[in-house]
Amino acid sequence: MSLQMVSAVSNSSLLQPGFSLLNFDGHVFFFGQKGWPKRSCPTGVFLLDIKQNELKMKPATFSKDSCYLPPLRYPALCMLRGNAESDEYQYIIHGGKTPNNDLSDKIYIMSLVSKNSKKTTFQCIEKDLGGDVPEARYGHTINIVHSQGKSMSVIFGGRSYTPLAQRTTEKWNSVVDCLPSVFLIDFEFGCCTSYILPELQDGLSFHVSVARNDTIYILGGHSLQNNSRSPSLYKLKVDLPLGSPAVTCTILPGGISVSSAIVTQTSETEFVLVGGYQSDNQKRLVCNTIVLEDNKIEIVERASPDWTPDIKHCRMWFGCDMGKGSVLLGIPGANKQLNSDANYFYILRCKEEDKEEELTAQICSQTSTEDPGDSTPFEDSEEFCFSAEANSFDVDDSDTYNEDDEEDESETGYWITCCASCNIDINTWVPFYSTELNKPAMILCSSGAGHWVHAQCMDLSESMLLRLSEANVKYFCNEHVDLNKGLQTPKKVVHLKKQPMKPLRKKTTVKLITPTKKSFLRRLFE
Repeated sequence: MSLQMVSAVSNSSLLQPGFSLLNFDGHVFFFGQKGWPKRSCPTGVFLLDIKQNELKMKPATFSKDSCYLPPLRYPALCMLRGNAESDEYQYIIHGGKTPNNDLSDKIYIMSLVSKNSKKTTFQCIEKDLGGDVPEARYGHTINIVHSQGKSMSVIFGGRSYTPLAQRTTEKWNSVVDCLPSVFLIDFEFGCCTSYILPELQDGLSFHVSVARNDTIYILGGHSLQNNSRSPSLYKLKVDLPLGSPAVTCTILPGGISVSSAIVTQTSETEFVLVGGYQSDNQKRLVCNTIVLEDNKIEIVERASPDWTPDIKHCRMWFGCDMGKGSVLLGIPGANKQLNSDANYFYILRCKEEDKEEELTAQICSQTSTEDPGDSTPFEDSEEFCFSAEANSFDVDDSDTYNEDDEEDESETGYWITCCASCNIDINTWVPFYSTELNKPAMILCSSGAGHWVHAQCMDLSESMLLRLSEANVKYFCNEHVDLNKGLQTPKKVVHLKKQPMKPLRKKTTVKLITPTKKSFLRRLFE
């Protein structure tokens, strides 16, 4: 086993605990960055280019018929082949955390469409599921089993948020172990079936699963309920007859009490177990060889690499299987570098480079490295991941991703200081409105180019917030509402035109005096 240090050039902040690696035709692709993708790489998928011990990233694109794929961290991921002899394969991605700490229950299938020295294009499809659909989770595993000419995927373990009915203000975003159910998914029909097995009593997360043919071996894992790492070794056997599938579980001796370990495959029947934690504050520096032959499993200790002093003394480490016997390891470099997000990276090669065996068995080791404060024990705060190989890629340096070219988008999140009186803090915030779950409600102020403010900081009632969200009106925050009123042009008053009234003419009565009356009056006054 050989250990080689590599330098991440200007983009190491993207490589944080919880990422995954995909290996397509010997090329390694990074997926699951911390934070939302930026304009330079809206897909969030990068080709890893390793030249002369330097690691660079080249953005990958999606085809026009692809669905949106968020940057999921700690998902379950495995390779799906068309058949045992086929060279074409896809990756299945299930669950994981979004940058907003929302959990995903969706399942995606990613395949390589085209690749050249300038551009790599993927197709990503979301698969619709029915039946006993697994709840949203992270820290679990997914594997493919083959039996009697049929194939199915198996999902097990992981963690999820506390159910809504059991949440309290103090523990609103706390996580719990998922029930120890085994889920079988038929991708041909999109049907899910869950199985409860008496041998599986406790929920496990950040365990290792190795699959071969119709059998899956589950090793290690952490239980939040007991705050322990399981020493048991479970053997799941899946039979796929013409009727209903049959799933059985057997507890085998010889397990290892470890969580967040990485498994890489070195031959058709041999795997290497690297890293992980044997307690909340102690890394596991011992390596093991796992051999699968004749429906049996054998786990033996093997010589470990010469770990550097930095690796030995660091509190946490994380990484991912790169495929074909190589592992990418990372340790924090915050104590030695100005950038607190910067990390040191190493490539661990577990087999001789001249061996080119075809890797046919499925492996799935799950990452556990989370952000500090996401959950209680150290287990969830910093650990591991998996999936691909380091090669020297002929990539044009001018197309390499450089996050320094990006604008700072840190102010567009939920945890901004929206106003002078803002008191929303990611470490102390609790839901205020009934519509909030794990992030504060925000509303757009229409002043100028527009900016987001917290509804709670604006003293909005819940009924008013709902009314504003449903109505097609502009909203102005407390700071700009008076200014907006001053800038408003008074409404023009429309004067009604009144028709002038015609003056009424006074009637004049003319009395004519007839000659008879005139002569009569003259005689009367004479």
